[in-house]
Amino acid sequence: MIELFLSRYVYLFVLALLAIGLYGVLAKQDLVKKLIGLVIFSTAIYIFYIEGSLQEGGTAPVLDERGTDPSLYVDPLPHLLILTAIVVGVGVLGVGLALLVRIYRAHGSLDEYVVAARLAGRFPSDTELEDEEAERSPVPGHEPGTGTPGTGTPGTGTRDTGTRGTRRDDDPGQPDADADAHDPRDDDGQGPA
Repeated sequence: MIELFLSRYVYLFVLALLAIGLYGVLAKQDLVKKLIGLVIFSTAIYIFYIEGSLQEGGTAPVLDERGTDPSLYVDPLPHLLILTAIVVGVGVLGVGLALLVRIYRAHGSLDEYVVAARLAGRFPSDTELEDEEAERSPVPGHEPGTGTPGTGTPGTGTRDTGTRGTRRDDDPGQPDADADAHDPRDDDGQGPA
């Protein structure tokens, strides 16, 4: 038995692919990685069947001058079945990816434990977390996240004007002279007045 594996090293490759695919399906929490593991596992099975159907000196089963001796030809049935399995596998992969998109939209995660907990009602949804955050707001009447970005003072309403109209080599405190000559927001198509 060991000589068979050593003489046909493809079986070692198939075993490695089977192990990687099985590990991906059983040990990973991310549903995308589980789907990738399933594809790797099924690819290993395809290779196993094709390798098992090969024979030394065999050719395609087309009748020619060699006659009808079955030992001269490779059995076409495994190739046909694997071709069908590949088509079915691509369909399963497409449906699986579509389901993953739906799961992500519904639950906001592709982690199997988070999805299972949300389905069981043990893990709050994102909207419930936002509602709880609004209830715990330290300032009465203040909605979290309504401060102006860039000011460092939430909710003050002051704006940080930045360094619009300055060049990299200019002093950031001094506006560029060319920037004030023509403002594109005031452009009526006539150019500078």
